[in-house]
Amino acid sequence: MLLLPNVWDVASALIVAEAGFPAIATSSAGIALSLGYTDGERISPGEMIACVARIVGAVDLPLSADIESGYGPTPDDAATTARELIHTGAIGMNLEDKNADQLLDLSVAVEKIKAVRSVATELHVPIVVNARTDVYMLPDGEVKDRYPEALRRLGAYRDAGADCVFVPGLKDAFTIGRLVKDIQCPVNILGVPGAPSVSELKKLGVARVSLGSGPMRSGLGLLRRIASDLRSKGTYALLDEAVPLKVLNELMRTRESQ
Repeated sequence: MLLLPNVWDVASALIVAEAGFPAIATSSAGIALSLGYTDGERISPGEMIACVARIVGAVDLPLSADIESGYGPTPDDAATTARELIHTGAIGMNLEDKNADQLLDLSVAVEKIKAVRSVATELHVPIVVNARTDVYMLPDGEVKDRYPEALRRLGAYRDAGADCVFVPGLKDAFTIGRLVKDIQCPVNILGVPGAPSVSELKKLGVARVSLGSGPMRSGLGLLRRIASDLRSKGTYALLDEAVPLKVLNELMRTRESQ
């Protein structure tokens, strides 16, 4: 099972690498929020790719980048973004089927995957495409029966060339196990409170677990508590959890010397 605590900048990537993970992945929401954008393709593709490139250059590990739905409405847009991403040295990508809070037409989502796969073939880079459906992320009531729609979409993405399929929002163990058996390809589950543990997911046959923007938002949650304690109590005890500056500087020096 591949475990990916997602990162959003060079420092977070170095911390995850130091922890001994064999690969890293970026969070598009984490990167966007850190640069002052709301999630959902508000950041420009150039800024996203530039951030990914900095992370790739800093960490000697395989990196999978979240490029949302490809930064544009057409398969050509997804192909352009994939080409730029591959040139950074990334070896994987998340490609989702939602834009502007709506699911893409299935045919468009499929053609985006095919366009990305075509670019990878052209550049002779067997990039891993992790195709995401947001069926389980939609507000209640927008999809009457989510499972058949998720299975329909993920099956189409698999057949279009996706190497792995991603179903954020799905937390029910029975349904996860059912999906693994029905889809017959590697499944990525988002690790969130309420989801089965890693050991449970492994028993269900899940191939990959990622944390999305959770680590970045958890860091901000800690910062909120630090700020609250400083203002209301005049204390700094939560800073005990801070990574020592000496350690961070050493990680950066190691990166700079490469």
